[in-house]
Amino acid sequence: MEKKRMKSGEAQESDKPMRSGFTTGACATAVAKGATQLLLTGHIPAQAVVSLPAGFDHSFELIEQELMRDGTATCATIKDAGDDPDATHLAKIIAHVSWRDEPGVGLDGGIGVGRVTKPGLPVPVGEAAINPVPRRMITEAVTQVLAEHGAARGVRVVISVPDGEEIAKKTLNARLGILGGISILGTRGVVVPFSTSAYKASVVQAISVAQASGCEHIVLTTGGSSEKYAMKMMPELPEEAFIQMGDFVGFAIKHGKRLGMKRISLVGMPGKFAKVAQGVMMVHSKSAPVDFGFLASVARETGAGDELAQAIEEANTATQVADMMTEAGYLPYFEKLCLYACQHCLEHAGGGVTVEVVLVTMKGMELGRAEISELEHNNWSKES
Repeated sequence: MEKKRMKSGEAQESDKPMRSGFTTGACATAVAKGATQLLLTGHIPAQAVVSLPAGFDHSFELIEQELMRDGTATCATIKDAGDDPDATHLAKIIAHVSWRDEPGVGLDGGIGVGRVTKPGLPVPVGEAAINPVPRRMITEAVTQVLAEHGAARGVRVVISVPDGEEIAKKTLNARLGILGGISILGTRGVVVPFSTSAYKASVVQAISVAQASGCEHIVLTTGGSSEKYAMKMMPELPEEAFIQMGDFVGFAIKHGKRLGMKRISLVGMPGKFAKVAQGVMMVHSKSAPVDFGFLASVARETGAGDELAQAIEEANTATQVADMMTEAGYLPYFEKLCLYACQHCLEHAGGGVTVEVVLVTMKGMELGRAEISELEHNNWSKES
């Protein structure tokens, strides 16, 4: 059997370590703790040490500390997301802490912190978009300060992000029903650059919102451009049905099935979906190379001659192969790729759902489309 030549088509990236940062939840905890200390002692704290769920303590620098005439204490800090391309990097996080008659800690969001308007999120509808782990971190840190000073009264903590509403425009918050600002997030307190776990969590959250909105058909895309094209193709679906899965194809499909979706459509471009057709369920450039031998065999299946197949084996990218097949007029090639991708997605999900795959160009032109149900999958498997 001829050995298949495999290439990634990507230039080697720098191995320089990337700097981690801290979540909005960790920052909110630090300013809440600092403002509570200021309220109780009258002394301006320069730092606040926070015990992070990641397993270590970190000292956050505090700014704009003030004990106002109405008795409210405020502290702020500037979020450092490290080398992660986080929309909230360098955002100012502020806590306002004031006395209240009830014991314990009351927590709410102020300016720039979103409010939940749709079910399916870990925070109930109507409440500030402060996720469960940050809520616990803030409450525990403030409670500890109150206990250390023997305070008999409780406090009200309000977290604000002055630029939060503008920052939120760069996120998918509105799609998820979080309006008016950003979410206060973080399960470990630490932002890992290009964090896999954080992105996966956002995918599951989006599918949960779709489920809570009554969707049984979701559309998974690898990014903003493919999502825009998908929305034009399927205008009958609500906004919640469209989910940017990034490179996590298999992960998104499995959770879509787990959360009760009956139909899952995938819309994307040849560069990523050529990998799905060969059975790769994580399509990051570093996860697996494009198998050009496989693409050449698919081309032969759809009528391409040896000269064209040889040129495909020597290609540099799957997009280049798509251009070659389009110019040569072998459009069934794309349908066959979609069919292979459907087959692998359905196998990865373990059946029980209908899968559709649509290939588009970078300009949104449809190249090919296929779908396969579990029954068709079983019949297809027997024939293969």
